[in-house]
Amino acid sequence: MSAKTVLNDASVAFLEKYLNNASPTGYESEGQKIWMEYLKPYVDTFITDTYGTAVGVINPDAPYKVVIEGHSDEISWYVNYISDNGLIYVIRNGGSDHMIAPSKRVHIHTKNGIVKGVFGWPAIHTRMRGKEEAVKIETLFIDLGCSNKEEVEKLGVHVGCVITYPDEFMILNENKFVCRAIDNRIGGFMIAEVARLLKENGKTLPFGLYITNSVQEEVGLRGAEMITKTIRPNVAIVTDVCHDSTTPMIDKKIEGDTQIGKGPVITYAPAVQNKLRELIVDTAEQNEIPFQRLASSRVTGTDTDAFAYSNGGVASALISLPLRYMHTTVEMVHKEDVENVIKLIYETILKIEEGETFSYFK
Repeated sequence: MSAKTVLNDASVAFLEKYLNNASPTGYESEGQKIWMEYLKPYVDTFITDTYGTAVGVINPDAPYKVVIEGHSDEISWYVNYISDNGLIYVIRNGGSDHMIAPSKRVHIHTKNGIVKGVFGWPAIHTRMRGKEEAVKIETLFIDLGCSNKEEVEKLGVHVGCVITYPDEFMILNENKFVCRAIDNRIGGFMIAEVARLLKENGKTLPFGLYITNSVQEEVGLRGAEMITKTIRPNVAIVTDVCHDSTTPMIDKKIEGDTQIGKGPVITYAPAVQNKLRELIVDTAEQNEIPFQRLASSRVTGTDTDAFAYSNGGVASALISLPLRYMHTTVEMVHKEDVENVIKLIYETILKIEEGETFSYFK
């Protein structure tokens, strides 16, 4: 299975459709439906829960359970206040970056459909006469082209409506995928591709495989926290994104040294079970899959933490995809890294033995 042939045209078409669809935290269900439709030929059944996490299951009756996981939600904004002159002020839904907002187009999601607007910003000419006002949450506002609050409300916009950016998928220089929400719908994409490869290559697993696309990661790993109690897995391999630290204004002494194009990133952290991590490292080396290493401190900041510390402890590990410009609308990853994360998860699954405890004491 060459790294150059893991993805096919149908894969990339699915990725584009999946990324272009908005799935803000708390409103992931439409994206989950797209994901489940793609995954359907490759799994035996699905599990869904109250808040929208979706799980494709292979061998649902097997007692030993392995999870491969990504999260499905993207950062967004909430309508927080509508002024008398029809301007909208916002609060975050997840870690939305206020610095990139001015002059961005937005979609406000209402019961009547999408209402378009823009994050307005004072012209440079008007900001040079005194101290410049910094970009802060309090100074951000959205303009819908309305002259008063009543006009805004007639469009179906009210406090609590969720707001996303419309920026869509593109490929730069033949091998860089660029879009908003690559963090972390690319994770859901990669685990779906693992399921596809297992099916197409006729692999039979000795355990149950739970391809898990969790909701609400961006507000505290909440979807993973819920679904791990439902699945009660023995093993969890999580995939998320991490920073390419080679771009300007990032300190490698703080963020580590990881770069797009140099392979999956294997994390070292208290939540990462050492024997499972070493199985992943060995798998990468044996299959000549390039990889990088990253150390986290108290937490990984990913769904790995939710799985690891659930149900009395679940052997968990994190395989990350290096990404540029996280939580912007131009998040960027390397196609070969995407393929190599898929390969690494796929090959690792094939090495896990039914009943393996990963105990340090045997």
